[in-house]
Amino acid sequence: MPLLVSPAPAPALRSVLAALGSPTAVREAHTPALRSVQGPLSLELPLPVHVLDRIVPTEAVPTTRLAGWRFLVRDGERTVAAADSVLTADGWTFSHFFEGPYLASTELAVSQAESATTPYQARLLSVPELYMLTLWLHEDTEDDAAGGALAPTDVLVPLSPAPTGITAHRPHRVAALLPVMSLRVGPPRLPGLPGVSGLLGSPA
Repeated sequence: MPLLVSPAPAPALRSVLAALGSPTAVREAHTPALRSVQGPLSLELPLPVHVLDRIVPTEAVPTTRLAGWRFLVRDGERTVAAADSVLTADGWTFSHFFEGPYLASTELAVSQAESATTPYQARLLSVPELYMLTLWLHEDTEDDAAGGALAPTDVLVPLSPAPTGITAHRPHRVAALLPVMSLRVGPPRLPGLPGVSGLLGSPA
């Protein structure tokens, strides 16, 4: 299989397993599908979640930061939720369970990537400026999954729902997609100028 899924750090996995085994954590989760499951659950497809805080199309190798690890929660062959573990000052800590369209979209993108002839390391890349999540196919399969170098030849597969003007599940080289992404972001605010809230004033 050309797609490499790196093992998650053991403490990150343990934090999610502990939450999954806690009736309180599951009961309080905003995931009806997870709460309704009666049988045993398993964690599959661990993926590091990186964040691209700013889109800079002229940057040769954009830098990302590792925000956490995401696991799919499965009831047999059915995915019912996802779970995130985040790195804090005290180490890896369970963050939350969630569900929604990104779950099925992630599975589809991974399935498509597995049929490719080029080997890649699988990651997730979040782009907050566009409310966008992508499957990041990192070309250097020997690289540390926590590393943040977004190489121009890496491939990004936007997950659904994707931003307007960007087609979900269509693979793009980073060098080709970054300029398109930059067009979807408003011009940067000049230093010293007020933002929208400053122009409108404080609410009464």
